[in-house]
Amino acid sequence: MRILTIALGSQGDVQPYVALAKGLQADGHSVRMMTHTNYERLVTSHGLEFYPVKGNVQEIVESPEMRALLEKGNFLAINAHTSKLAQAAAIDWVQAGLIASQDVDLIVAGVGGLNVAVALAEKLQIPLLPAFLFPFTPTRAFPGILFPQSLGKLGGTFNWLSHLLLRQIMWQGFRKADRLARQQVLNILATSFWGPYKSAVMHRYPTIYGFSPSVIPKPADWHNTEIVGDWFLDASDWTPPADLVEFLQSGAPPVYIGFGSMGSRKPEETADLVLQAINRTGQRAILQAGWGGLSKADVPDNILMVNSIPHTWLFPRMTAVVHHGGAGTTAAGFRAGVPSIVIPFFGDQPFWGQRVADLGVGAPPIPRKQLTVERLAQAIDRAVTDPQIRQRAAELGAKIRAENGVGTVVSIVRSIDCQPDVL
Repeated sequence: MRILTIALGSQGDVQPYVALAKGLQADGHSVRMMTHTNYERLVTSHGLEFYPVKGNVQEIVESPEMRALLEKGNFLAINAHTSKLAQAAAIDWVQAGLIASQDVDLIVAGVGGLNVAVALAEKLQIPLLPAFLFPFTPTRAFPGILFPQSLGKLGGTFNWLSHLLLRQIMWQGFRKADRLARQQVLNILATSFWGPYKSAVMHRYPTIYGFSPSVIPKPADWHNTEIVGDWFLDASDWTPPADLVEFLQSGAPPVYIGFGSMGSRKPEETADLVLQAINRTGQRAILQAGWGGLSKADVPDNILMVNSIPHTWLFPRMTAVVHHGGAGTTAAGFRAGVPSIVIPFFGDQPFWGQRVADLGVGAPPIPRKQLTVERLAQAIDRAVTDPQIRQRAAELGAKIRAENGVGTVVSIVRSIDCQPDVL
């Protein structure tokens, strides 16, 4: 089968789909990936065909406008800004999608590429397999990811409506761009005012969720959906730098601290806060610079500054992990079986931080705007010393390591390959 995977967003958004595409290709399928230009090396290094689309997400995240928005953490303002960028790129995305979709038998798409994928599937009559990394199907079981989970006490109706509102927030900012792309490039009817969610192409096959049922059990009202487990891109052939190996071997397991692609206009100030907190705890630590610009010229011997290190390799060697709460990073922490401390900035990050707390595998989340030296130090102390947290984290990690999310999707695609084409 010839498969096109559409994955748009940050590296944390894209990397799980690389793992999924790699697994499908290993099963004998011909897989190509359509994603942003700055991920070419990530895609091609795993032997996948690369189809670029306009936009370099790293440059967007590092822009002064986005750094200021991320620091404020207002999702609506961030969504409005990214929607303007998406409108400018939408026609290019669909044009690139037409090229990438030639002779394709199946499209696999995440939330970031969903609107483009639906339009292409409708135009070319190609089956679509929705594959998401966070809850996007309405349910009465818990609130949408943008809402405080404590609001679940308001009941099932509120929860359901909150998911519908989440969908509309993400759709309305892209609606104009979608209409123009459909009219000017595809020559097909515009999507409903309420979005593509009732399109027939979205419901022919089940919606796939790439997270663990041990983290989010399947709600009773989720029909035609499958929670299959995470899609991890393992670093089996990755060689760690000598200074990292030496640091790990020179003492007790350290604490990891890194905020991924989340920017800050005050990286030195953030570094000082982190260093003070580590000093209070007496722990060793690894600080990952990431896109956020976290940097410090001189650090004590108990701290190592690193650049990009695969989380699947690094996290199992830590005593605890402190991060921003992206879906992929949180999943890597769960799988490693070590306690997590989430410092959410915006979006779905508070949701994952609350899951860490509710599962009892880490400290309660500390929103970035509320982060202080004392709060971070207390959270690290608790994560490192609380035996119940450590035991629950280890037990959850064992469950997730026993799952095979990519393999389950491969089995689902095999069953699709056997079905007659009824579109």
